Amino acid sequence: MNDWPNIIGIPLWVWIFGFPIALAVFAAFRPHWVSSKFRPLWSVLDRAYTASGYLAALFMCIILLITIGQMGSRWIGITFEGSTEFAGYAMAATSFFALAHALAHGSHIRVSVFLNLNNWTRYWLNVFALGLSAVVATYFARFAVKTNKMSAMLNDRTQGQDQIPDYVAQFLQLLGTAPDKWGVLMDKATGEMIYTPMWVPQLTMSIGTILLAICLWDHLIRLVATKTSQIRQEVLE
Repeated sequence: MNDWPNIIGIPLWVWIFGFPIALAVFAAFRPHWVSSKFRPLWSVLDRAYTASGYLAALFMCIILLITIGQMGSRWIGITFEGSTEFAGYAMAATSFFALAHALAHGSHIRVSVFLNLNNWTRYWLNVFALGLSAVVATYFARFAVKTNKMSAMLNDRTQGQDQIPDYVAQFLQLLGTAPDKWGVLMDKATGEMIYTPMWVPQLTMSIGTILLAICLWDHLIRLVATKTSQIRQEVLE
């Protein structure tokens, strides 16, 4: 598999690294234009980060329900097959979906000793930190997606006892296929239980890291355009 294939004649690395960097540089020269034009998009992205936080909370509740199910199954003497694996998948989903929401709300650990020196130092250190983090997160997201593709190509399955209906896997495949192939994919579904394809739980890793990369580039551009960090830490009393 080519790590950086061409998309519309342009290498993938230009799309995911070059364009965001160019937009950040453009925002430095035209901050008022970028602020006015991108404000509606920023509002949509803020809602997406909040939605990812709700998803993380949902999967945390699923962990609780699985734990209760395990306790109940022991009491009545039946086996809850795959419960450990499903709890692990839910824990991974909780962690990755929470990344963007936590960043946007200032919940990530930050060493702020140098940020408090003066406004100039705070601004440029924030630009450096967000820029470097965005590049690393984008690189991680790229290869998280590649991991999904490799797992699907190799038909990698779980090593545990967890099974899911095959139509769940077929339905999720619709996200990465053209609409004209949806009918063929759904016709293959029989409703039989299959051992979980590894790309299914890995989807949460890919989605979460993509959201984190978008969030970092987004806040870098906001910082450059407004000269103020839009990451606000929530204070709990």
